[in-house]
Amino acid sequence: MKYNFDKVIDRTHTSCVKYDLRQVVFEKEDVIPMWVADMDFETPDFIRDAVIRRASHPIYGYTFRDADYYQPVIGWMQVHHDWTIHRDHIVFSPGVVPALSFAVKAFTKPGDKIIIQSPVYPPIFRAVEDHNRIVLNNLLIEEGNSYHVDFGLLEEQAKEAAMLILCNPHNPVGRCWNRTELETIAQICLKHRVLVFSDEIHADLVMPGFRHQVFANLSPEAADITITAHAPSKTFNLAGLATSSVIISNPGLRASFSQLIEKMHLGMGNLFGSVASTAAYLHGEPWRLQLLDYLNGNIGFTEDFIRKNIPALNMFRPEATYMIWLDFRNFNLDDKTLKHKLIREAGLGFNSGTDFGPGGEGFMRMNIACPRSIVTEALERLRKMLSEVNLT
Repeated sequence: MKYNFDKVIDRTHTSCVKYDLRQVVFEKEDVIPMWVADMDFETPDFIRDAVIRRASHPIYGYTFRDADYYQPVIGWMQVHHDWTIHRDHIVFSPGVVPALSFAVKAFTKPGDKIIIQSPVYPPIFRAVEDHNRIVLNNLLIEEGNSYHVDFGLLEEQAKEAAMLILCNPHNPVGRCWNRTELETIAQICLKHRVLVFSDEIHADLVMPGFRHQVFANLSPEAADITITAHAPSKTFNLAGLATSSVIISNPGLRASFSQLIEKMHLGMGNLFGSVASTAAYLHGEPWRLQLLDYLNGNIGFTEDFIRKNIPALNMFRPEATYMIWLDFRNFNLDDKTLKHKLIREAGLGFNSGTDFGPGGEGFMRMNIACPRSIVTEALERLRKMLSEVNLT
Protein backbone atom coordinates (compact mmCIF):
# COMPACT_ATOMS: atom_id res chain seq x y z
CA MET A 1 0.00 0.00 0.00
CA LYS A 2 1.23 3.48 -0.87
CA TYR A 3 0.78 6.02 1.93
CA ASN A 4 0.17 9.70 1.27
CA PHE A 5 2.47 11.89 3.34
CA ASP A 6 1.63 14.97 1.25
CA LYS A 7 -1.89 15.15 2.68
CA VAL A 8 -2.40 18.28 4.78
CA ILE A 9 -4.53 17.59 7.86
CA ASP A 10 -6.16 20.27 9.99
CA ARG A 11 -5.12 19.52 13.57
CA THR A 12 -6.66 22.60 15.17
CA HIS A 13 -9.34 22.19 17.85
CA THR A 14 -8.18 18.66 18.70
CA SER A 15 -6.45 19.65 21.97
CA CYS A 16 -3.25 19.41 19.95
CA VAL A 17 -0.20 20.80 21.74
CA LYS A 18 1.59 21.72 18.51
CA TYR A 19 -1.28 23.75 17.03
CA ASP A 20 -3.77 24.59 19.75
CA LEU A 21 -1.13 26.04 22.11
CA ARG A 22 0.44 28.39 19.56
CA GLN A 23 -0.92 31.46 21.29
CA VAL A 24 0.42 30.26 24.63
CA VAL A 25 3.86 29.26 23.36
CA PHE A 26 4.52 31.91 20.71
CA GLU A 27 2.04 34.65 21.72
CA LYS A 28 0.83 34.49 18.15
CA GLU A 29 -1.75 32.18 16.63
CA ASP A 30 -0.69 32.60 13.02
CA VAL A 31 2.60 30.68 12.95
CA ILE A 32 3.58 27.47 11.20
CA PRO A 33 4.31 25.26 14.22
CA MET A 34 7.47 23.25 13.65
CA TRP A 35 8.51 22.75 17.24
CA VAL A 36 7.14 19.92 19.41
CA ALA A 37 8.34 16.52 18.18
CA ASP A 38 5.28 14.86 16.79
CA MET A 39 4.36 14.44 13.13
CA ASP A 40 1.66 16.03 11.02
CA PHE A 41 1.11 12.77 9.16
CA GLU A 42 -1.86 10.49 9.71
CA THR A 43 -1.30 7.79 12.26
CA PRO A 44 -1.23 4.64 10.09
CA ASP A 45 -4.55 3.05 9.18
CA PHE A 46 -3.70 -0.35 10.68
CA ILE A 47 -3.18 1.31 14.06
CA ARG A 48 -6.36 3.35 13.84
CA ASP A 49 -8.30 0.26 12.79
CA ALA A 50 -6.96 -1.71 15.78
CA VAL A 51 -7.94 1.05 18.19
CA ILE A 52 -11.39 1.39 16.62
CA ARG A 53 -11.97 -2.36 16.87
CA ARG A 54 -11.13 -2.31 20.57
CA ALA A 55 -13.14 0.88 21.13
CA SER A 56 -16.20 -0.86 19.64
CA HIS A 57 -16.32 -3.09 22.70
CA PRO A 58 -18.59 -1.28 25.14
CA ILE A 59 -16.45 -1.67 28.26
CA TYR A 60 -13.09 0.02 28.89
CA GLY A 61 -12.29 -1.49 32.26
CA TYR A 62 -9.08 -2.50 34.00
CA THR A 63 -6.71 -4.30 31.66
CA PHE A 64 -3.28 -5.92 31.74
CA ARG A 65 -0.56 -6.54 29.18
CA ASP A 66 -0.38 -10.16 28.09
CA ALA A 67 1.91 -12.04 25.69
CA ASP A 68 0.15 -10.41 22.74
CA TYR A 69 1.59 -7.10 23.94
CA TYR A 70 5.13 -8.20 24.83
CA GLN A 71 5.94 -10.49 21.92
CA PRO A 72 5.71 -7.79 19.22
CA VAL A 73 8.08 -5.59 21.23
CA ILE A 74 10.52 -8.49 21.57
CA GLY A 75 10.24 -9.33 17.87
CA TRP A 76 10.73 -5.72 16.77
CA MET A 77 13.94 -5.38 18.79
CA GLN A 78 15.28 -8.64 17.40
CA VAL A 79 14.49 -7.90 13.76
CA HIS A 80 15.34 -4.19 13.66
CA HIS A 81 18.14 -3.90 16.19
CA ASP A 82 19.54 -7.43 16.42
CA TRP A 83 18.81 -7.22 20.14
CA THR A 84 17.58 -10.26 22.02
CA ILE A 85 15.43 -9.35 24.99
CA HIS A 86 12.98 -11.34 27.10
CA ARG A 87 9.54 -10.59 28.42
CA ASP A 88 10.71 -10.14 31.99
CA HIS A 89 13.20 -7.47 30.85
CA ILE A 90 10.37 -5.12 29.85
CA VAL A 91 8.86 -2.70 32.35
CA PHE A 92 5.96 -0.46 31.34
CA SER A 93 6.23 3.33 31.54
CA PRO A 94 3.66 5.91 30.45
CA GLY A 95 6.42 7.62 28.47
CA VAL A 96 10.16 8.04 28.07
CA VAL A 97 10.15 11.40 29.86
CA PRO A 98 8.46 9.93 32.96
CA ALA A 99 10.91 7.02 32.77
CA LEU A 100 13.78 9.50 33.01
CA SER A 101 12.45 10.80 36.30
CA PHE A 102 11.68 7.30 37.57
CA ALA A 103 15.25 6.22 36.85
CA VAL A 104 16.73 9.28 38.53
CA LYS A 105 14.65 8.60 41.64
CA ALA A 106 15.21 4.84 41.62
CA PHE A 107 18.99 4.81 41.13
CA THR A 108 20.32 8.08 42.54
CA LYS A 109 19.82 10.19 45.64
CA PRO A 110 19.55 13.95 46.21
CA GLY A 111 22.91 15.60 45.68
CA ASP A 112 24.18 12.92 43.29
CA LYS A 113 25.77 14.09 40.06
CA ILE A 114 24.35 13.05 36.70
CA ILE A 115 26.07 13.56 33.35
CA ILE A 116 24.11 14.92 30.42
CA GLN A 117 25.35 16.01 26.98
CA SER A 118 24.07 19.37 25.84
CA PRO A 119 22.67 20.81 23.70
CA VAL A 120 20.05 18.21 24.54
CA TYR A 121 16.32 17.57 24.88
CA PRO A 122 15.13 19.96 27.66
CA PRO A 123 13.30 17.40 29.87
CA ILE A 124 16.65 15.69 30.47
CA PHE A 125 17.81 18.75 32.40
CA ARG A 126 14.57 18.83 34.35
CA ALA A 127 14.70 15.14 35.22
CA VAL A 128 17.95 15.87 37.03
CA GLU A 129 17.33 19.28 38.55
CA ASP A 130 13.69 18.79 39.57
CA HIS A 131 14.77 15.93 41.82
CA ASN A 132 17.60 17.81 43.48
CA ARG A 133 20.40 16.09 41.62
CA ILE A 134 23.34 17.96 40.10
CA VAL A 135 23.97 18.30 36.36
CA LEU A 136 27.44 17.56 35.05
CA ASN A 137 27.36 18.88 31.51
CA ASN A 138 29.48 16.90 29.07
CA LEU A 139 29.11 19.60 26.43
CA LEU A 140 29.20 18.11 22.94
CA ILE A 141 32.03 19.28 20.70
CA GLU A 142 30.88 21.04 17.55
CA GLU A 143 33.21 20.31 14.67
CA GLY A 144 32.38 21.21 11.09
CA ASN A 145 28.80 20.17 10.47
CA SER A 146 28.67 17.54 13.18
CA TYR A 147 29.05 16.94 16.90
CA HIS A 148 31.30 14.63 18.90
CA VAL A 149 31.56 13.52 22.50
CA ASP A 150 34.24 15.11 24.68
CA PHE A 151 35.64 11.81 25.96
CA GLY A 152 38.40 13.44 27.99
CA LEU A 153 35.89 15.49 29.96
CA LEU A 154 33.58 12.48 30.24
CA GLU A 155 36.39 10.47 31.83
CA GLU A 156 36.89 13.14 34.49
CA GLN A 157 33.17 13.62 35.14
CA ALA A 158 32.55 9.89 35.44
CA LYS A 159 34.82 9.79 38.51
CA GLU A 160 32.16 11.62 40.51
CA ALA A 161 28.93 10.75 38.68
CA ALA A 162 26.22 8.27 39.58
CA MET A 163 24.52 8.20 36.18
CA LEU A 164 24.86 9.24 32.54
CA ILE A 165 21.74 10.13 30.57
CA LEU A 166 22.52 9.26 26.96
CA CYS A 167 20.37 10.53 24.10
CA ASN A 168 20.83 7.82 21.46
CA PRO A 169 20.16 8.96 18.70
CA HIS A 170 20.75 12.50 19.86
CA ASN A 171 18.06 15.17 19.94
CA PRO A 172 18.50 17.94 18.75
CA VAL A 173 21.85 17.60 16.93
CA GLY A 174 20.74 14.49 15.03
CA ARG A 175 23.76 12.29 15.65
CA CYS A 176 23.33 8.54 15.29
CA TRP A 177 26.16 7.57 17.62
CA ASN A 178 28.30 4.85 16.07
CA ARG A 179 29.50 1.69 17.76
CA THR A 180 33.02 2.98 18.40
CA GLU A 181 31.71 6.10 20.15
CA LEU A 182 29.28 4.11 22.27
CA GLU A 183 31.91 1.53 23.17
CA THR A 184 34.15 4.32 24.46
CA ILE A 185 31.28 5.67 26.57
CA ALA A 186 30.61 2.16 27.88
CA GLN A 187 34.28 1.61 28.81
CA ILE A 188 34.34 4.86 30.79
CA CYS A 189 31.06 4.14 32.56
CA LEU A 190 32.03 0.57 33.41
CA LYS A 191 35.40 1.71 34.71
CA HIS A 192 33.81 4.23 37.07
CA ARG A 193 30.62 2.31 37.84
CA VAL A 194 28.31 4.86 36.27
CA LEU A 195 24.79 3.73 35.36
CA VAL A 196 23.54 4.64 31.88
CA PHE A 197 20.00 5.68 31.05
CA SER A 198 19.81 5.35 27.26
CA ASP A 199 16.93 7.28 25.69
CA GLU A 200 16.42 5.47 22.37
CA ILE A 201 13.02 6.82 21.42
CA HIS A 202 14.31 7.90 17.97
CA ALA A 203 16.01 4.55 17.28
CA ASP A 204 13.65 3.62 14.45
CA LEU A 205 14.08 6.95 12.66
CA VAL A 206 17.61 6.55 11.32
CA MET A 207 18.39 7.92 7.87
CA PRO A 208 19.92 5.92 4.99
CA GLY A 209 23.61 5.21 5.44
CA PHE A 210 23.41 4.99 9.22
CA ARG A 211 22.46 2.26 11.67
CA HIS A 212 21.26 2.55 15.23
CA GLN A 213 23.34 0.79 17.85
CA VAL A 214 21.48 -0.19 21.01
CA PHE A 215 23.78 0.78 23.88
CA ALA A 216 22.82 -2.21 26.02
CA ASN A 217 23.57 -4.52 23.09
CA LEU A 218 27.25 -3.56 22.98
CA SER A 219 28.18 -6.28 25.45
CA PRO A 220 26.80 -8.18 28.44
CA GLU A 221 28.78 -5.81 30.66
CA ALA A 222 27.19 -2.75 29.07
CA ALA A 223 23.75 -4.32 29.40
CA ASP A 224 24.36 -4.83 33.09
CA ILE A 225 24.62 -1.06 33.75
CA THR A 226 21.97 0.13 31.29
CA ILE A 227 18.35 1.21 31.52
CA THR A 228 16.98 1.52 27.96
CA ALA A 229 13.87 3.53 27.09
CA HIS A 230 12.06 2.82 23.84
CA ALA A 231 8.62 3.64 22.47
CA PRO A 232 6.55 3.49 19.28
CA SER A 233 5.42 7.09 19.79
CA LYS A 234 7.91 8.96 17.58
CA THR A 235 8.00 6.31 14.87
CA PHE A 236 4.24 5.87 14.47
CA ASN A 237 2.93 9.22 15.78
CA LEU A 238 1.39 7.85 18.97
CA ALA A 239 2.60 10.36 21.55
CA GLY A 240 -0.92 10.95 22.87
CA LEU A 241 -1.36 7.30 23.84
CA ALA A 242 1.32 7.25 26.56
CA THR A 243 2.93 3.85 26.07
CA SER A 244 6.63 3.05 26.26
CA SER A 245 8.94 0.27 27.33
CA VAL A 246 11.86 0.41 29.73
CA ILE A 247 14.13 -2.53 29.06
CA ILE A 248 16.46 -3.66 31.84
CA SER A 249 18.25 -7.02 31.79
CA ASN A 250 19.96 -6.54 35.18
CA PRO A 251 17.46 -8.11 37.62
CA GLY A 252 18.50 -5.88 40.54
CA LEU A 253 18.09 -2.67 38.57
CA ARG A 254 14.84 -3.91 37.08
CA ALA A 255 13.42 -4.73 40.51
CA SER A 256 14.25 -1.25 41.82
CA PHE A 257 12.68 0.41 38.80
CA SER A 258 9.58 -1.81 38.89
CA GLN A 259 9.05 -1.19 42.59
CA LEU A 260 8.99 2.56 42.01
CA ILE A 261 6.46 2.17 39.19
CA GLU A 262 4.23 0.05 41.39
CA LYS A 263 4.51 2.40 44.36
CA MET A 264 3.24 5.18 42.12
CA HIS A 265 0.47 2.91 40.75
CA LEU A 266 1.51 3.63 37.17
CA GLY A 267 1.95 0.08 35.96
CA MET A 268 -1.47 -0.44 34.41
CA GLY A 269 -1.08 2.05 31.58
CA ASN A 270 -3.48 2.95 28.82
CA LEU A 271 -5.72 0.36 27.16
CA PHE A 272 -5.58 2.00 23.74
CA GLY A 273 -1.86 2.67 24.00
CA SER A 274 -1.27 -1.05 24.36
CA VAL A 275 -3.51 -1.84 21.39
CA ALA A 276 -1.75 0.76 19.24
CA SER A 277 1.72 -0.37 20.26
CA THR A 278 0.94 -3.97 19.35
CA ALA A 279 -0.46 -3.02 15.95
CA ALA A 280 2.51 -0.78 15.22
CA TYR A 281 5.13 -3.43 15.94
CA LEU A 282 3.21 -6.18 14.16
CA HIS A 283 2.28 -4.33 10.98
CA GLY A 284 4.30 -1.14 10.86
CA GLU A 285 7.42 -1.88 8.84
CA PRO A 286 6.09 -1.01 5.33
CA TRP A 287 4.73 2.28 6.63
CA ARG A 288 7.95 3.06 8.51
CA LEU A 289 10.06 2.53 5.40
CA GLN A 290 7.86 4.87 3.37
CA LEU A 291 7.95 7.40 6.21
CA LEU A 292 11.76 7.33 6.31
CA ASP A 293 11.92 7.83 2.57
CA TYR A 294 9.64 10.86 2.82
CA LEU A 295 11.48 12.34 5.80
CA ASN A 296 14.81 11.87 4.06
CA GLY A 297 13.29 13.65 1.06
CA ASN A 298 12.22 16.55 3.29
CA ILE A 299 15.71 16.73 4.77
CA GLY A 300 17.31 16.75 1.33
CA PHE A 301 14.84 19.36 0.08
CA THR A 302 15.59 21.58 3.08
CA GLU A 303 19.33 21.19 2.66
CA ASP A 304 19.17 22.02 -1.04
CA PHE A 305 16.90 25.04 -0.47
CA ILE A 306 19.17 26.48 2.20
CA ARG A 307 22.30 25.94 0.15
CA LYS A 308 20.80 27.74 -2.85
CA ASN A 309 18.80 30.46 -1.14
CA ILE A 310 20.16 31.05 2.38
CA PRO A 311 23.87 30.12 2.18
CA ALA A 312 24.73 31.98 5.38
CA LEU A 313 22.43 29.63 7.32
CA ASN A 314 24.21 26.48 8.46
CA MET A 315 22.17 23.27 8.61
CA PHE A 316 23.29 20.18 10.49
CA ARG A 317 21.96 17.32 8.40
CA PRO A 318 20.43 14.77 10.81
CA GLU A 319 21.67 11.20 10.75
CA ALA A 320 18.53 10.31 12.68
CA THR A 321 15.28 11.96 13.87
CA TYR A 322 13.07 14.36 11.94
CA MET A 323 14.48 17.43 13.64
CA ILE A 324 16.88 19.78 11.88
CA TRP A 325 19.40 21.79 13.90
CA LEU A 326 19.83 25.22 12.28
CA ASP A 327 22.76 27.55 13.01
CA PHE A 328 21.86 31.25 12.68
CA ARG A 329 25.07 32.63 14.18
CA ASN A 330 26.27 34.17 10.90
CA PHE A 331 23.37 36.62 11.12
CA ASN A 332 24.65 38.15 14.37
CA LEU A 333 21.26 38.24 16.04
CA ASP A 334 20.94 37.70 19.76
CA ASP A 335 18.63 34.85 20.73
CA LYS A 336 15.78 37.10 21.82
CA THR A 337 15.85 39.09 18.57
CA LEU A 338 16.15 35.95 16.45
CA LYS A 339 13.15 34.37 18.14
CA HIS A 340 11.14 37.58 17.80
CA LYS A 341 11.88 37.93 14.10
CA LEU A 342 11.07 34.29 13.35
CA ILE A 343 7.72 34.52 15.12
CA ARG A 344 6.64 38.07 14.31
CA GLU A 345 8.12 38.58 10.84
CA ALA A 346 8.27 35.06 9.39
CA GLY A 347 5.38 33.47 11.27
CA LEU A 348 7.49 30.43 12.18
CA GLY A 349 7.31 28.49 15.42
CA PHE A 350 10.68 26.78 15.98
CA ASN A 351 12.30 25.60 19.22
CA SER A 352 14.87 28.07 20.50
CA GLY A 353 18.33 26.57 20.74
CA THR A 354 18.73 28.04 24.22
CA ASP A 355 16.01 25.65 25.44
CA PHE A 356 18.50 22.82 24.86
CA GLY A 357 21.05 24.24 27.27
CA PRO A 358 24.65 25.40 26.81
CA GLY A 359 25.75 25.08 23.21
CA GLY A 360 22.32 26.00 21.88
CA GLU A 361 22.91 29.74 21.61
CA GLY A 362 22.28 31.00 18.09
CA PHE A 363 20.50 27.81 17.01
CA MET A 364 16.91 26.79 16.31
CA ARG A 365 15.35 23.33 16.00
CA MET A 366 12.98 22.77 13.09
CA ASN A 367 10.57 19.82 12.81
CA ILE A 368 10.24 18.68 9.17
CA ALA A 369 7.82 15.77 9.83
CA CYS A 370 5.05 17.39 7.83
CA PRO A 371 3.89 17.58 4.21
CA ARG A 372 6.51 19.03 1.86
CA SER A 373 4.19 21.88 0.95
CA ILE A 374 4.40 23.08 4.55
CA VAL A 375 8.19 22.70 4.60
CA THR A 376 8.33 24.71 1.38
CA GLU A 377 6.17 27.51 2.77
CA ALA A 378 8.24 27.64 5.96
CA LEU A 379 11.52 27.85 4.05
CA GLU A 380 10.19 30.60 1.78
CA ARG A 381 9.17 32.60 4.83
CA LEU A 382 12.58 31.99 6.38
CA ARG A 383 14.36 33.08 3.19
CA LYS A 384 12.36 36.32 3.02
CA MET A 385 12.95 37.17 6.65
CA LEU A 386 16.69 36.48 6.55
CA SER A 387 17.15 38.35 3.26
CA GLU A 388 16.39 41.52 5.18
CA VAL A 389 19.04 40.86 7.84
CA ASN A 390 22.40 42.54 7.27
CA LEU A 391 25.35 40.18 7.58
CA THR A 392 28.40 41.68 9.28
